[in-house]
Amino acid sequence: MRLSTPASVGLAAAAALLLPTPPAPADPGTDRGDFPITTRLHGGPDTYVAGGGPGTWYLDLTNTTARTRTDIHPVVVLVDDHRTLEPAQPRLEFYDGERAHPVRFEKTDADELVGAFDDGFPGFTVAPGKTLTVRIRLALTADTAPNGVTVNAAVVQRHDDDGDWVGQSNDYRFGIESEPGGADTPATGTATDMPLPFADELARTGLGSLTGVALAATAVLLVTGGAILLARRRR
Repeated sequence: MRLSTPASVGLAAAAALLLPTPPAPADPGTDRGDFPITTRLHGGPDTYVAGGGPGTWYLDLTNTTARTRTDIHPVVVLVDDHRTLEPAQPRLEFYDGERAHPVRFEKTDADELVGAFDDGFPGFTVAPGKTLTVRIRLALTADTAPNGVTVNAAVVQRHDDDGDWVGQSNDYRFGIESEPGGADTPATGTATDMPLPFADELARTGLGSLTGVALAATAVLLVTGGAILLARRRR
């Protein structure tokens, strides 16, 4: 796996998802612009209400290279201020055209939540010089406590049994209210009252934990016939 930029602890763990080879430490002399897929989160609400309707936001994937990029899988990392957010509480789905796919979260040893866009989904394809915008919806269960959350996305391109970390997003920051009007920050993004189209019992898949230590922290997530196997490796 070839890394091009430093990242947070959570993104270092997320970049290892879907890859059988642990990532090497990034070169501190490079920056996010060196990735072949420019990645941007935008459009989400500033505030979510626990138990309320989902908010809609978007992930732009821009292919800056001269060749088509296939089998592209974003990996979302949620880092909450109090480290109390549980994997079953955020209900996130992404869209491939009109089809919605649920994202299952796993909790790392650093109490971050990591979820890969891979439920058997073959990955996105981004043509040379083009931007693909992925629609994402997020809601929080009613038992979610007030909190602040930062979202990042890493992007992995799979190649059979190997892959590359090809993108890293900006931060998306939002707050969680226990009830409407319970926070000073207004919601400014798109939200609806429609429930997310997947079951309430989505939670942990029984997998092991990722390790959250420095940039060299690694994890392995292998997907075979829809079965997900997670192993961890400590620095």
